[in-house]
Amino acid sequence: MSLRNMTLYSIFVRNFGGTFSGVQRELPRLKELGVDMIWLLPIHPIGTEKRKGSLGSPYAISDYRAVNPEFGTLSDFIALCDAVHQSGMKIMIDVVYHHTSPDSVLVREHPEYYYRKPDGSFGNHVGDWTDIIDLDFDVPELWDELIDTLCYWAQYVDGFRCDVAPLVPLAFWKEARKRVAAIRPDCIWLAESVEHGFIRYNRDQGLVALSDSELYQAFDICYDYDIYSDFVAYTEGKISLKEYLAALERQEAIYPADYVKLRFTENHDRVRSAFLFPNPVVRENWFAWTFFQKGMPLLYSGQEWAPVRCPTLFDPDPVLRNGAPMHETLLKKLIAIKKDALFSDGVYAFEAAPHDTIVSSWTLPNRKAVGVFSMKGQPSVVHVPFEDGYYRNVLDGSHVSVDYGMVSCSGKPMILIVG
Repeated sequence: MSLRNMTLYSIFVRNFGGTFSGVQRELPRLKELGVDMIWLLPIHPIGTEKRKGSLGSPYAISDYRAVNPEFGTLSDFIALCDAVHQSGMKIMIDVVYHHTSPDSVLVREHPEYYYRKPDGSFGNHVGDWTDIIDLDFDVPELWDELIDTLCYWAQYVDGFRCDVAPLVPLAFWKEARKRVAAIRPDCIWLAESVEHGFIRYNRDQGLVALSDSELYQAFDICYDYDIYSDFVAYTEGKISLKEYLAALERQEAIYPADYVKLRFTENHDRVRSAFLFPNPVVRENWFAWTFFQKGMPLLYSGQEWAPVRCPTLFDPDPVLRNGAPMHETLLKKLIAIKKDALFSDGVYAFEAAPHDTIVSSWTLPNRKAVGVFSMKGQPSVVHVPFEDGYYRNVLDGSHVSVDYGMVSCSGKPMILIVG
């Protein structure tokens, strides 16, 4: 299965299951949903010095080679990995190699691995990251330490999501990928690529800040933060739908032909979809558009329940689940549709139609899928690249008539597949 056909589900253990065993109990439901791969936010012990909140950020790691005792034991983690694999899914863990907590094991054992400020003290380059200190990639021995750690975890997991990957030298990631391949040849590499403004900010300080184009030399998947500001600007009414889609279209020309973007409407660093789109019909259209796009869709921890508040990472804050997951049926269908090779091998196109509607298509010889998405949940009549006739909306089973090359949309998402 191509990465473009897979769905990734992100979990912070503390807030979703509470322990490795608790996450393991969630696996049957996630498998039933159709999830292909689970990404666990950092699983390692958290530093105590300068920690944020009562329990600290999982991105302020004190020991790369251990698991957070709050979540269970190493044996519990291995059992979770085994259970994921037995269910036919894959598992990915977070890698945080730009920085550690100030009281990391490495600080005690190898203080030479760290960046020093002009006064000789430890520090970091990003001011609001007050609970961490930066590593120094000019030290060759640090590379061996970190890559050896990756090789250790590659015994158990299928991939790595690499935190702020652009702030780490490209040569390091290339070497890491090569050496991990000896342990896990099909390891999946996901880069948390960053917004243009953050790249520019770091480059202006003379720091490493990799573009997505550079990251694709070492990574399989990059975030779509390169167009996230356009996404937000459109949702806030600052730019038109046509301008938002123009930003997406640029990706087709500036990245490798086989590029894979992580597509999402929310993650642990951004507001929840239900907060951004309080209208459920609008939200359903954005979900459907996320899955229809070229790339790997991401679901974040309980997104199917449509929680409004994004849980904090620094204190106990379990994901709220009120009754049955309101978007479960739709997401099951979207995940199942996404597995069709049409959405990885076909020719992809999209355009802005009237009434803030997106018309998109995937085409193979003798097969075609067309998606119609009303980004404001409004009824409209739009042109579609289908011959006149009767079709079925695979999302809800309703019959759709194409007349004179047009369809009448109720405002709910529509996907038509022929062949």
